[in-house]
Amino acid sequence: MTDCGCDEARRDLEEYLRNEVCHTQHSDITEHLATCEACRNEALVARTLTEVVARACRETAPEQLRDQVLSRLRAAQATHH
Repeated sequence: MTDCGCDEARRDLEEYLRNEVCHTQHSDITEHLATCEACRNEALVARTLTEVVARACRETAPEQLRDQVLSRLRAAQATHH
């Protein structure tokens, strides 16, 4: 395996974090992250952000907020028909 370099690691980072790269690319990026602190830090930020967004998406909005949003959507739809 060869170190893929910062440009390639950063270009493919999102796919890498979602396990959407081929085995060879995954190995190359893993190797690069092990030796490059800057890219490793970028990967940590990206992984943390992804986890926070995923966690927020699992939460349910308060019922009052949900009702307000639905009411405004219905009102907007009614004016466009």
